[in-house]
Amino acid sequence: MLSKLDDYPIHQIPQPVAQPLSGDRNTYDRYWFNAFQDDGELYIGIGSAIYPNLGILDCGVSIVRGGEQHAFHGSCRAPKEPTDMRCGPFRVDVVEPMKSIRIILDSNETGIEGELTFTARTACVEEGRQTIHRGPRLLMDVTRFAQFGRWSGELRYAGQSVKLDPERVYGVKDRSWGVRPIGPPDPGVAPQPPGDVQVFFLWAPIHWQDRCTHFGAFEDASGRKFHWDGALVPVYDGSPDDIPGAVDESIELLGSVDHAIEYIPGTRRAGSASIGLTRKSGEREEIALEPLACFRMKGIGYMHPQWGHGHWKGELAIGGESWRCDEVDPMALENQHIQQVVRATSSSGAQGVGVLEQISLGPHAPYGFKEFLDPAT
Repeated sequence: MLSKLDDYPIHQIPQPVAQPLSGDRNTYDRYWFNAFQDDGELYIGIGSAIYPNLGILDCGVSIVRGGEQHAFHGSCRAPKEPTDMRCGPFRVDVVEPMKSIRIILDSNETGIEGELTFTARTACVEEGRQTIHRGPRLLMDVTRFAQFGRWSGELRYAGQSVKLDPERVYGVKDRSWGVRPIGPPDPGVAPQPPGDVQVFFLWAPIHWQDRCTHFGAFEDASGRKFHWDGALVPVYDGSPDDIPGAVDESIELLGSVDHAIEYIPGTRRAGSASIGLTRKSGEREEIALEPLACFRMKGIGYMHPQWGHGHWKGELAIGGESWRCDEVDPMALENQHIQQVVRATSSSGAQGVGVLEQISLGPHAPYGFKEFLDPAT
């Protein structure tokens, strides 16, 4: 199964690039982006992934603005050519690898359409390999990198139009691939006891005037970090051509990270938070995070009851939906995976803007959670 990629000297195993090494049904390769204005006035989420062993490609575009969230969903048969990231009216164009990517959503029945361009502000930050076992089974085995950038273009939705000013609209590109749970539950597998389900994840990439900071952590029920990332990342605002390659040797990896969250009572959503970044020298910076707007990740398929990732919906399926942000059930399972646009204030006095992503299911002792989905008090 040859593809255009096979004409490049990039092979890691003795088989074509389009043929995954793993036969696991949960094998995937994903693009994910966010875009957020510096005052929290808007947030756009974009995702698209191919599941080669399922033969499916899906995508989503969703915007939060004016107290409402609007979403486009798409799913189709995966193309034989993996460089062809199209799903009906949606496509991803790699203008220049690690520097510029264009997202195009042509006119369609949902009323959501536009053309948006992500331009890199930093080199890529490779996160540590992320693995999670459920008993003896390897549930997740993922390689991931993040990149900070700016957005330009226009998105039209619900009879409205918004233009993205690259001087004010920042964002993060997240590329990941490997194995992670997708699609319907595996058939023939003993169901997991409800009390054994536990996920605690925080991710907080922040844009500053003269740098970017990277933070992420997975924790178990006791609060032990079994995976974390932290970095101080130089920015290149003159031109993406100034970025010294895919990897910037001047990126500083941190010695440790920590966090403190004040939850909104009756939810598992942060009302405020702070993160700590400690350099290997021992110097610590604390960053206060003030939420400005909340984006439900179900808008691009995460935990969505109908448009979840990796579900076969036919040769081509498209759907759209909208809701008032203040009318969703904050404790419904589908609403637990969120990102909030946050105003960031460093202990140095500097101010920045970024996001705080969070998902917390099951027990987590540091914050007093004991059940699968008991709310904060």
